[in-house]
Amino acid sequence: MLRSLLPKAHRKFLSLPLLGPIIDGFDDWLAAHGFTRGSRKFSIRMLRFVDTNLQRSRIYAVTKLNHTVLDGCWKALMKVYPCGAGTVHTLERYLVTGGLMESRQAVETQSPSPSEEYANHLREVRGFADSTISHHRWTAHCFLQHLEETGTALRSVRVSNVESYTTKAGKRLSRGSLQHEIAALRGFLRFLSMDGRVPSGLDCQIDTPRLYRLEQLPRALPWETVRKLLQFVDRKSPMGLRDFAMFLLIATYGLRASEIVSINLDDIRWRQRILRINQRKTSSPLELPLTNEVLAALVKHLKRTPPPAPYRRVFLRMRAPMGLLKPTAVTEAFQALVRKSRLSIPYHGAHCLRHSYAVHLLKNGTPLKTIGDILGHRTAESTSMYLRLATGDLREVALTVPGNRRSGKEGQC
Repeated sequence: MLRSLLPKAHRKFLSLPLLGPIIDGFDDWLAAHGFTRGSRKFSIRMLRFVDTNLQRSRIYAVTKLNHTVLDGCWKALMKVYPCGAGTVHTLERYLVTGGLMESRQAVETQSPSPSEEYANHLREVRGFADSTISHHRWTAHCFLQHLEETGTALRSVRVSNVESYTTKAGKRLSRGSLQHEIAALRGFLRFLSMDGRVPSGLDCQIDTPRLYRLEQLPRALPWETVRKLLQFVDRKSPMGLRDFAMFLLIATYGLRASEIVSINLDDIRWRQRILRINQRKTSSPLELPLTNEVLAALVKHLKRTPPPAPYRRVFLRMRAPMGLLKPTAVTEAFQALVRKSRLSIPYHGAHCLRHSYAVHLLKNGTPLKTIGDILGHRTAESTSMYLRLATGDLREVALTVPGNRRSGKEGQC
């Protein structure tokens, strides 16, 4: 209730001309989604500026709100209150959840953009996975936005427009990522050329960066560095206990970030001390023995922050709104830990812990087949790349370099 949150000032906010009638329900929604008392107060106070900005845009009823209006309000508040402009997005989620406004997906379905049409084509005709569709949709959206910024219509697209976009994308992407970006752009251009919205043949005129197989070594850290990194995790806070359990699982079993965030309470057999993992790439189950250290880390984390109903995931968001954890959150937590530790770690993702674990097993004499089974590799070729880091073993099989045999006098040809 807003009255218990702001006993002296609640009437002032309830009397807001536009948002006053829904502000009490908005506060209840914030509390139900895990927002702290301080965050709720900050959001409610920011609604006063949101209300003023919306009235300047000649919006006098909540029923007139839409995503375009709220996007404009967010941009305006970012110039004046950059730290509080995110309240607009929070309000937007509340309106969609409460049925007071249609979701963006519903609006796009009514009048789909070319990027949404392409996404539907990939889903219904090509049968792509959701993650692949999301990447292709985003590439198409960025390309359309680039055309809009340069004032180019779809029918007027030329090779120069495509080259300018790839040049712009190349400044923020690596060669490998740029290759995926160009592949998605080619597919989008082929889709648009099917009904003549763009000239045909543009997809064949894009240069792609050349990549060489096994040109880079696996991104592995020395095992001592991994141990030191885990010691820097703050295990006194709830978030620190969660992060320590996640990183320990990766360092102990070589799990992927997508496999970490998908672990449910039902996947842990406490009495048998077994952890069941649904491997994302191979779609096959894997049962791993729970070590004492991992078991203790999981118990401490779950005792401190047990998942509230109806969630069954072991690792959830620790910041409001409460919800499922995404693989990108594991990367962000790893990057924050690296900055805190100040260790010399050149890699930006927790996947390097997986590579480090594989190399650690290899140096301890674990067979390649066993390493591949633990990591969930389909073929032995995927596991054999770690042999390139076993420099000690490679030196033993190296041939002796023959020396120059001198015959006759020095300098004699």
